[in-house]
Amino acid sequence: MSWSERLQTLRAGAERRLPVLTELIDRLMSGQLLDSATRLAAQAFLASVPLLFAVAAFAPHGMQTQLQESVRAMFGLTGPADGQLRQVIDPSGNGELRETTGIIGLLVVLGSATSFSRAMVRVCERAWGLPKASSRITAWRWVVWLLALVLFVFLQGPIRGGLGAGAVVGIPLYFALSSAVWLWTQRLLLASRIDWLPLLPGALLAGAATSALALSARVYMPLALNRALNEYGSLGLVLAMLSWLIVLCTAVTFALTVGAVLAQAPPLNRYLMRERQPDPA
Repeated sequence: MSWSERLQTLRAGAERRLPVLTELIDRLMSGQLLDSATRLAAQAFLASVPLLFAVAAFAPHGMQTQLQESVRAMFGLTGPADGQLRQVIDPSGNGELRETTGIIGLLVVLGSATSFSRAMVRVCERAWGLPKASSRITAWRWVVWLLALVLFVFLQGPIRGGLGAGAVVGIPLYFALSSAVWLWTQRLLLASRIDWLPLLPGALLAGAATSALALSARVYMPLALNRALNEYGSLGLVLAMLSWLIVLCTAVTFALTVGAVLAQAPPLNRYLMRERQPDPA
């Protein structure tokens, strides 16, 4: 028996004994997940920077202060990195920035930021092996998801602080809300083509991944950002943030894909995939 025949025999045996693992490997390889995750991270960065300036220009003083506290809570910012954040979101200087940006500029920023939403749609569709939905059905969903994500970022400070109760409450609260956000994200961006229950494994895995990264970010990111800022200036800050986004988006992409495979494979499919939702007209 040749090596190719032996390999085919081993693969056939693995498919019989470990169908979930085989399907997962095929889905991970065919979906070009690393490429999708990198594109998602790039779009996230390109969307977040203009939105940050837009918030600095148009948000009320209280919202600007809340955003500063939430970003600090997300990354544990100290020293030079925290100073850069205060310069970007400066309540005392928002009048001049508002005049420079303008309402039209704000709408352009919001429209261009939907490229991040579209990249997220492609990640969800590839995870479930679904064809691309019509823009007529999904266009409004891009904006709704983006605005909801901005709101979730605004609330990071209170959530991670456990609504004043501390990290003991904040960590499980963040996991629960993050899982709920990823459950709703899949349902919304897939245009309701998959029911709620099958989306649950991916949502829980994505919630666990983002919670773990949220905890590690408070330890690693302050050191990385301050070191990059001291050595390379603003360019170092950009590279450090982009690297973190790549890790985050890769974790989310893999979590949603693994969740989709688990939901469609035994034994979970008997409980989750009871009936398939019809495609929207």
